[in-house]
This record gives sequence, structure tokens and C-alpha cells, in this order.
Amino acid sequence: MNIEDYREYCLSLGEDVEEKLPFTAFHHASSVLVFYIHDHMFSFFDCDDFCIIILKCQPDRIEELCANHSCIGKPYNMAPKHWIGIDPGNAPDELLQELTRNSYEIVKAKYKKK
Repeated sequence: MNIEDYREYCLSLGEDVEEKLPFTAFHHASSVLVFYIHDHMFSFFDCDDFCIIILKCQPDRIEELCANHSCIGKPYNMAPKHWIGIDPGNAPDELLQELTRNSYEIVKAKYKKK
């Protein structure tokens, strides 16, 4: 999946999804695009180097996902207990979409707006 298709997919998950470039003050992270639900991240990647997408994941799924899919590994700069990294160039679109929706649902459920 290319970067624009992935961006459109993230935005299609719900009317309450927001995208931001929150790290523009930091030279090495200024091009990191983050997708939020209820002001909490569920997906992010570097627009200048679209080689890894970071997603939230259930801790009990991570080991099996990493074992069964070579495109899934440790997240860059996030806790590997709750986050995964996925290579969008090698991941099947269906897997990438399923894991992105899963991340969105995890964050949406945890941080419901009151």
C-alpha cells in the first residue's frame, strides 16, 4: 500500500479521526504524520521515509504476529509491549488494514469521549 492510500484508509475509519504533524519543532521528526482518535495516537509514520508504520496492538497478539509475518517487528521509539512496527512495502494490504483498524479500535475503546 502506498502512502496516500494508507492515509486515506486511516481517515476513512471514522469522522473523529484527525491527522497532525505534531513534531515539527524537532528536525528529525518534523515529517512524522500521526493519526489520532480522541486526541490519542493510533498510527504514525515518517512521510519522508515510508518504511515503517507504528500501530497499537494487544500485547497477547504481538509475539504471534511477529512470528507469522516477516513484515511485522518492533516499533520505532515506542514500547514493544503495546506497539508494533509494520513494513507497508512488504505487508499485504488486508493485513495492514486489519491491524490499523485494530489499533484504531483499541484506542477508541480506551479513550471514549464522555
